[in-house]
Amino acid sequence: MVGDSMDEIDIHLGRRLRRRRRLLGLTQQELAHACGVRFQQIQKYECAANRMSAARLWQLAEVLEVPISYFYEGLTRDQRESMERDTASSSETLASKETQDLIHAYYQLGERPRRRLLDLAKAMNGEIEA
Repeated sequence: MVGDSMDEIDIHLGRRLRRRRRLLGLTQQELAHACGVRFQQIQKYECAANRMSAARLWQLAEVLEVPISYFYEGLTRDQRESMERDTASSSETLASKETQDLIHAYYQLGERPRRRLLDLAKAMNGEIEA
């Protein structure tokens, strides 16, 4: 259920991004250039295939000349509260020593072993959820 509300929020943010970009008459390419990313990344944000980080939202708000709150306008109270809970929980997880050790060890690996480890973790998570 929490994942569903996060997906809804990502979709909402992507729609708001697309709406503001079009209102300003910018192409995805122009917006991407202003943010220092490829236009495909903007496409992924707009269709909610990729989640926008807080730093990226800040940057987009600056480029699009809107307050960050613009992206959240129209969300229901339940969606906002769910997002706040999830953000707090994620921050606590990322701050833990175990998580930091895992991230450090992960990036010590080469690209191929990292991909294999990620595939293994995803497979194990699928087994746990099933």
